[in-house]
Amino acid sequence: MISDKFSVSSKKRESYLDITSSINKIIRKHNLGEGVCMVFVPHATAAITINENYDPNILADFDSLLKKLVPRGAGYLHDRIDGNADSHLKAAVIGPSEFIPVSQGKLALGTWQSVLLCDFDGPRTREVVVRVF
Repeated sequence: MISDKFSVSSKKRESYLDITSSINKIIRKHNLGEGVCMVFVPHATAAITINENYDPNILADFDSLLKKLVPRGAGYLHDRIDGNADSHLKAAVIGPSEFIPVSQGKLALGTWQSVLLCDFDGPRTREVVVRVF
């Protein structure tokens, strides 16, 4: 098993950042051929998901859906503390991690799939933990 990490910075409050190449770089750095990769973000207002990143409309639709499901300023109790309850809830809906097969020294993703860091409370610098078993 190897464990590594990297940082990524968002530029706006809600961002969907493709981190696939950074993960594949770690897999190559450690010369890993086959296994399972766990990607985890240790932040309560960020998440990890796998989806298409080729057509930007997918991410716009994704963002639109989350804003409808969990609108900002909808009277959440946590907003009394720091006004970011929607960020916590969106991150909880998506989840903090994904497991992806590794084959031939890279993530075994589908043709259109990318690993995305979802930052719901930026702009911030986020840490991403990568473990391959």
